[in-house]
Amino acid sequence: MVVIGGGAAGFFCAVNAARMHPALEVILLEKTGKLLSKVKVSGGGRCNVTHSCFSISDMVRNYPRGANFLKKTFHQFFTTDTIQWYADRGVSLKTEEDGRMFPVTNSSQTIIDCLMREANKYGVEIRMMADVKSMKYEVGGKKDEAGGKKLDEAENSTQRPFTLELSDFRILTSDFVVIACGGYHKLSQFSWLQQLGHSIAEPVPSLFTFNMPGNAITQLMGVSVPQAAIKITGSNLTAKGPLLITHWGLSGPGVLRLSAWGARELAMGNWQFTIMVNWLPEYNEQTLREYLQQLRFDIASQKIGNRNPFNLPQRLWQYLLQLSGIDEDKRWADLPAKEQNKLIANCCAQEFKVQGKTTFKEEFVTAGGIQLSEVDANTMQSKVVPHLYFAGEILDVDGITGGFNFQHAWTSGYIAAKAIAGELEGK
Repeated sequence: MVVIGGGAAGFFCAVNAARMHPALEVILLEKTGKLLSKVKVSGGGRCNVTHSCFSISDMVRNYPRGANFLKKTFHQFFTTDTIQWYADRGVSLKTEEDGRMFPVTNSSQTIIDCLMREANKYGVEIRMMADVKSMKYEVGGKKDEAGGKKLDEAENSTQRPFTLELSDFRILTSDFVVIACGGYHKLSQFSWLQQLGHSIAEPVPSLFTFNMPGNAITQLMGVSVPQAAIKITGSNLTAKGPLLITHWGLSGPGVLRLSAWGARELAMGNWQFTIMVNWLPEYNEQTLREYLQQLRFDIASQKIGNRNPFNLPQRLWQYLLQLSGIDEDKRWADLPAKEQNKLIANCCAQEFKVQGKTTFKEEFVTAGGIQLSEVDANTMQSKVVPHLYFAGEILDVDGITGGFNFQHAWTSGYIAAKAIAGELEGK
């Protein structure tokens, strides 16, 4: 069995397959010099393992693509199973207020060490700098030579259906192949899978920040609000969540969530669009107007700049006042209706023109991949090529931030391992 990809999905598949069927030879191929690189950097180096959601119907609402597919896979291996799997191996997880789950050590190395121990315990062979250049499938197996190149002697004894050529020109043959190489950025990178007969949902970026070059608000870089509402004008795309002002525009979970749901639509417009931000999502323009009218009586003599009645960061409050043409030294009782209306609009419906995006390179997530209609959700096996399996982000499944993409990786990797081990047991 060959697993292509040394990330979360591939590693989890490899160690579980080796554990479930000890006689199975498992080879894991990683094209770079790093294993589990996304695990290492996720959650600021703490590894957001999963999310504390224990209802499948609630869980799948966090996946812009693949929700119906995941309804089936999560019945086999869910968040509760992930928590238990790591607990059985001495790794306890903790839940934070927003539902994200991390190892109690607050270190992604804890997860990496656990997976490496499993690989060593069950004899998974790991090959680094092993980039697969081509893969062929032939019913009934191949001859001892493929393309004139000799096979590894240890793999020469049986005729196997899969022949893989690596970048160093070595040839591998295998009875089972699991593709868990992560998401590709370009459609052309899927060509070797298209040659096997699979069709691809074209990849586009997901989980990116909004660039607003030259906008005055970027001078507030580092300021964050715990909750804001964002809407992409001219669409039904909206999201709520923490918002962070950066030197290039807006970021934070609220923006990343919106970018995931709007991934395809925003790509079609070349990431040029307008957003509307409500810095006070508990209010709309009408209810905020009513509240400000009351404020003008309750704290009439106080200076507007000195008293921030909404617990917004002070720098953001001063920016909103300046944008609305309001003198910070003006008393609440003396606030003219015109300036008050401007303030209401800027607090509840401030518009920004977005001109481009920035993706997190280490945590890059794509929308797109292998069409889910071509994969059996019960086994992760291809419906096009027998004994070919998929796991993780190579599939057209992606979630918002919060541990959802890792849960899909654990689930799909586990199911593929279980299916292969089950098939071998049946022989």
